[in-house]
Amino acid sequence: MISNAIPLRIAGVGYSVPKTVITNNDLTKLYDTSDEWIYSRTGIKERRMVSGNEDAVSLGIEAAKKALEKSGIKAEDIDMIIVAASAPPQLYPAVGCQIQATLNIPNEIPAFDITAACTGLIYTLTIARGFIASGMYKNILLVATDNNSRLLDWSDRSASILFGDGAGAMVVTASEDGIDDIISIDIRSNGSIGEIIQYNLAGKNCPLVEPNTEKPSFITMNGKEVYRFVARVLPEYVEKLVADAGMKNEDIDYLIPHQANLRIIQAVQERLGYSDEKVVTNIERFGNTSAASIPLALVESVEQGKVKLGSTAILTGFGAGMTWGGAIVRLREGIC
Repeated sequence: MISNAIPLRIAGVGYSVPKTVITNNDLTKLYDTSDEWIYSRTGIKERRMVSGNEDAVSLGIEAAKKALEKSGIKAEDIDMIIVAASAPPQLYPAVGCQIQATLNIPNEIPAFDITAACTGLIYTLTIARGFIASGMYKNILLVATDNNSRLLDWSDRSASILFGDGAGAMVVTASEDGIDDIISIDIRSNGSIGEIIQYNLAGKNCPLVEPNTEKPSFITMNGKEVYRFVARVLPEYVEKLVADAGMKNEDIDYLIPHQANLRIIQAVQERLGYSDEKVVTNIERFGNTSAASIPLALVESVEQGKVKLGSTAILTGFGAGMTWGGAIVRLREGIC
């Protein structure tokens, strides 16, 4: 930790999802499946999908606008934009740069994307914390947005039933009252098992050289291995995160995990011994929205009265890489 570090305040959180709803029954038009088969294995009933010219950029812009509105910070006062986008509509220009342009930010601020898959929001929060703590930047816009539905093989039932599209955003700023809203934060990766979730970009070598081996350009995943990895790693990781912060389980009001699969969330919940009221889930209606799932679950649960602000929560994610991470945060009144 930086000596004399400036504390961070979470000022506003927002989300955006497409209007188009795709139910499990809708998917029976594509392959042999049923609502019962999908729901029993995933906890998902429906998900939102981009349609027409909607994409991760348009979703991210809408989420960013909502987060800025809640924060009370003007777009022109943002010093930096960091976007977690593992399934963007294009690799460049960066989604961050496109959001900067659309928000009409006059200053030539840094704007860039990172790839940490479903752990992306935690990674961006960690990066932002370092910049704010050092005093280099004051107001940072974080956006997590993906249009995974465009990267799926729609003949592959195992992967395509899981994902939905969406965006979440968070505005963080230097805390004026000396209280740091990030009590503890940590990010990890293990590239040696990265092959269990992959997305290969299409591309051919120059015709003047030996051709490369082309790979399918779809999201592929080994669901069993993902489940084993998360069930083995995440409960112990969360327990250590709490202990290292000098806290106990009873000090935590809510666990807001990445919404990957309800069975995975329940396995982690059982291991930790958390009650249903303590664990936030909304995967049933949105599916796996990648890095957007944590802010989406947070804001929606506040809107529904399931999460009370003025509380303490664990935000934790895991995804391709493999990456994982967690943050224990203060959720102040008025952030969403």
